[in-house]
Amino acid sequence: MNLVNLVKQQWGIGETGSRIHGMDESRVRFPYPPPATILNSGMKYGFFADDHIPDSVATDRSQYGEYKVNSHGYRCPEWEPLPDGKKNVVILGCSHTFGIGLEEGEVWVDQLYRLVDKNRLRFWNLAVPGASADLCTRILYATEKVLFPKIVIVCWPASSRRERLDQYPKNLTNAAPELALENNTTDTNNFLKNVFLVEKFAEKNGAKVLHCFAEDKHKLPNADAYTIETLKTVWPEWSKDRSKQSKRQFISKPSLAKDGIHYGVEHHNAFGKQIYYTFRTKLK
Repeated sequence: MNLVNLVKQQWGIGETGSRIHGMDESRVRFPYPPPATILNSGMKYGFFADDHIPDSVATDRSQYGEYKVNSHGYRCPEWEPLPDGKKNVVILGCSHTFGIGLEEGEVWVDQLYRLVDKNRLRFWNLAVPGASADLCTRILYATEKVLFPKIVIVCWPASSRRERLDQYPKNLTNAAPELALENNTTDTNNFLKNVFLVEKFAEKNGAKVLHCFAEDKHKLPNADAYTIETLKTVWPEWSKDRSKQSKRQFISKPSLAKDGIHYGVEHHNAFGKQIYYTFRTKLK
């Protein structure tokens, strides 16, 4: 048997030459996840791996005990063993996407999941409180041989954050002394580096990437991105059209989560709907 046929046999690739994990374009179902072979064995360098998702800070139950998380600290089901039969959608972000101060079902990810076809898609919320763009990217690469994502949604954190990989990983905000020499230009270029890496991950794995933003936003002309509003600005809605009085209501009280800091249910409801209406043709 030549190498080409060996690859087809081991990976379940049909005559179309394509493979969606669990099913090919002819709708023929294959083993899921794919069988371990020399072609898809894990890779690890330092804190980067493609077959082991790092634990979230939310494994610290003394600080995050009020939230229902899996054994790795993420607000999603366990992935061992990995269920089959659907496309896996990985969602990445910071505390806003994790849902600090919000109950189960109140996070924008939950609002979005209610609107999609749940017979086709399975969501994995891998957001981490305090995450930087660097960490979001590192987590995504770690899902390659664990969740085999076919859709990636990134709600990008503040671009001023960084992940410092020393004796242990540490996420830094712009107030950290280690970032004293950073500026808006270096912040933007570091963010764009991560966008590039996420897009290359998708290109390699035949996945879609959908971008959105928690607070500060950036133009991404060559990517699928929702840049009209952020989670911060999406509520209260305000229309310039005077005939739409329901969208011109004066709001005097902010919508906040239980911690009094993060955005509340109204922001998440509106954001989840906007993400769906923007990307509904791609969420299939």
